[in-house]
Amino acid sequence: MKPIIFISVFSMLLFVNCNSSDSLKTSTTKVSVTISDSLQTEPLDGRLLLIFADNDEKEPRFQVSEGLNAQPIFGIDVEDFKVGEIAVFNDSVFGFPYESLSQIKPGDYYVQALLHTYETFNLSTGQTVKLPMDNGEGQQWKTSPGNLYSKPFKVTINENGVENFTVTLNNIIPPIVEPEDTKWIKHIKMKSELLSEFWGRDMYLGAHVLLPKGFDEHPEAKYPLMIFHGHFPSDFGGFRTTPPDPNIEPVYSDRFDVEGYNIIQQQEAYDFYKRWNEPDFPRFLIIEIQHPTPYYDDSYAVNSASQGPYGDALTYELIPHIEKLFRGQGEGWSRFLYGGSTGGWEALAVQVKYPDEYNGCFAACPDPIDFSSYMLTDIYNDDNAYYAKSEHKTIEIPGHRDYLGNISSTVREGNHLELVLGAKSRSGGQYDIWEATYSPQADDGYPVRLWDKYSGDIDHSVAEYWKENYDLKHILERDWHKLGKKLKGKIHIYCGDMDNYYLNNAVYKMEDFLESTTDPYYDGEVDYGDRAEHCWNGDQDNPNHISRLRYNSMYVPKVMKRILESAPKDADLTSWRYK
Repeated sequence: MKPIIFISVFSMLLFVNCNSSDSLKTSTTKVSVTISDSLQTEPLDGRLLLIFADNDEKEPRFQVSEGLNAQPIFGIDVEDFKVGEIAVFNDSVFGFPYESLSQIKPGDYYVQALLHTYETFNLSTGQTVKLPMDNGEGQQWKTSPGNLYSKPFKVTINENGVENFTVTLNNIIPPIVEPEDTKWIKHIKMKSELLSEFWGRDMYLGAHVLLPKGFDEHPEAKYPLMIFHGHFPSDFGGFRTTPPDPNIEPVYSDRFDVEGYNIIQQQEAYDFYKRWNEPDFPRFLIIEIQHPTPYYDDSYAVNSASQGPYGDALTYELIPHIEKLFRGQGEGWSRFLYGGSTGGWEALAVQVKYPDEYNGCFAACPDPIDFSSYMLTDIYNDDNAYYAKSEHKTIEIPGHRDYLGNISSTVREGNHLELVLGAKSRSGGQYDIWEATYSPQADDGYPVRLWDKYSGDIDHSVAEYWKENYDLKHILERDWHKLGKKLKGKIHIYCGDMDNYYLNNAVYKMEDFLESTTDPYYDGEVDYGDRAEHCWNGDQDNPNHISRLRYNSMYVPKVMKRILESAPKDADLTSWRYK
């Protein structure tokens, strides 16, 4: 039985009235969007976005953010939108950070429109849904091939508000060129039978494979496999066979307050190449997986009601396929998982849900692993995700901070931006992918909302579904009598105690449980970085901006120790340990 879906009256009016004739009669604003005659397109479905920016440093589409530098954006759904038709934005269309066009402060703006196109999927569950298919970009609406967009132009908003104007979509984002194989890095793509059946069309998984030194010279060798989970990788990252480009211009990193960070990245990539070739470096296969879904840039690597059996597809289709192609050991004792943020949650979740198929996980700054600390929200006991409970005052729940505690956005703001970018969990944003992964499927085929996207009111029946299926701390606590022996020595978790998204709170609770385990004791590791932000990964000796570039080498000593302590007596521990 599916939980009851709660939709606020506001949300219903919002999306019904976006294109209604009544709202056009009462609105004083009319921004029209058309498709240029020069674009020979079929009628299109999708999310039409109207974006303003108060500067021309970048195109408006590249300035959309929920932080302090947020720029105004508005969104509506369109169906069968074609040349000769007009889509209208008026004052009733929902926006962020201004909820209405009538609220935009006076000034000069650069305006741009973009159509994020949807495709139709006939799901094996019987529903038909419209979603954006990934086109090689990793579910990024700003750069997705096939999306239509306009050239930015300048408008002036005066004290009387937005004057009527027209925007013409006259460009199409071109296809992405796929990376080529090299001596060291191979790229694969395979059709997933499991996913194709669920989605009602051919669906593919991909991976970038880093080969060990001596791969061709040692055909007898069979290798352990290290799986680097994380966001969509366009190519294998952090590996470079030449020193940094001497002619490259240094680029300042605002996130880390580091000058010339691009040069540091190139140097670290080259240093890893040199370490990869050292005589005493273990000979492994390392893979980075491409598993974007119509909801996000990756699937969260687990089975889910709305996204299908990605967990099974990765573990039982893709991984064995790669091991067969590149001479992997092909056994659970030889496979290891690691990653940060989304990848940290995936590493731990895959280890928990497939305990015999993997021999250890290294989960850095994982997305919430205890939903009673869903960042700063307890989805089981709180009534609202946007506001702290109080009878006589209103305090918004923070969504992002720096290591000194300075707040740049709130949970409400992040969700309202997603509501603009796409209805029915189709924004490609963080909260929406959590719903697409963790929620039951609604009768219309889309995920059931955990909370009302506008008001923040939590549906506790949905929260209970999340708890029983994806709350990793709850699952471990509930099932330790079955999982404990399979997971002993396999769990390693790392997090900064000033994580930007408050992810350390859930890690504290997970640590409390793990340290309480007996029969067996979990015998793993949980560690924290003092004042470290997202995404600290266990390196106590280097700053975050350096350690985040060393994922592929920093856990190797622990992996080797685990292999030597836990491999079966008949395991091949020699063929791959050549100099």
